[in-house]
Amino acid sequence: MVFDWHSDLITRSTPVTPGYKNTQNVRRFMLEHCGPGFRFDRPFMAWIRNDLPKTLGDVVDEWQRRNPDSQASGR
Repeated sequence: MVFDWHSDLITRSTPVTPGYKNTQNVRRFMLEHCGPGFRFDRPFMAWIRNDLPKTLGDVVDEWQRRNPDSQASGR
């Protein structure tokens, strides 16, 4: 079954699939886990889509690693 990045439930264990999209659903998830300072930028988007296996939890952790001064929601 193909994951629908627009409407399926996203959790930290959701794998980043080859069909990954930066949707509003993903943005809401990232804002919830990274705080209001979350932004997609080109280098970060390239890292997400670099074909190495990862989950959305890994994506959250990497964003927080790159942005240590950002407000996190503590989840």
